[in-house]
Amino acid sequence: MTRLHTILGVLAIGGAAALAACSKSTPEPEKTSESPTPAPSPAPSPVAPSRHDGPVPSSTATAAAGPEDIGYEAPKAWENVPNANTMRKATYKIPRAAGDTEDAELTVSAAAGGVDANIKRWSGQFGNAEAKTEVRKPNGLEVTVVEIKGTFSSGGMGMMMGAPTTPKEKFMLLGAVVDGPDRQHFFKMTGPEKTVTAAKKDFDAFVASFRAK
Repeated sequence: MTRLHTILGVLAIGGAAALAACSKSTPEPEKTSESPTPAPSPAPSPVAPSRHDGPVPSSTATAAAGPEDIGYEAPKAWENVPNANTMRKATYKIPRAAGDTEDAELTVSAAAGGVDANIKRWSGQFGNAEAKTEVRKPNGLEVTVVEIKGTFSSGGMGMMMGAPTTPKEKFMLLGAVVDGPDRQHFFKMTGPEKTVTAAKKDFDAFVASFRAK
């Protein structure tokens, strides 16, 4: 019995020690006040450059004011002759039609004053006869074509530009005006009505050849 009591006592003491060891809980990790580190934000996608970076052009900037000079192809039948004055850029003689007493003449010049004002001046050289006008657009240009018939005469500036001081009946004018940034370009044919009418086909081809220079 004594040995049995001794064994039981040893077991009791061992069990108590084991229970004491298990009662000690493992310490929890210390909590910190730091917030979790946020995930890095994705890099922004590259933005394609705008077509309108920089100053945006105004609506008026898209309209061209007009060419500084005009190129053209003169018909072979027209004779290039010396200019009568420094205001002319070129002068052509157009052969007279059968029965007419003189050739027609086409002058090339440039001046300011506006399209309408100069057409009105041409009309005044024909006694304010009606000016028939038509707008054409050869090679992107805007050309006002003018036709006037009547008695042709003028003085002052008209004399310098080729208008006669003595009235000439049954005359005709074919003209073309191209507007420019600060002046207009004039192509003015005058002569006997029959001769100018006969040259109308060549004149139309002449206008169709206009191009900006």
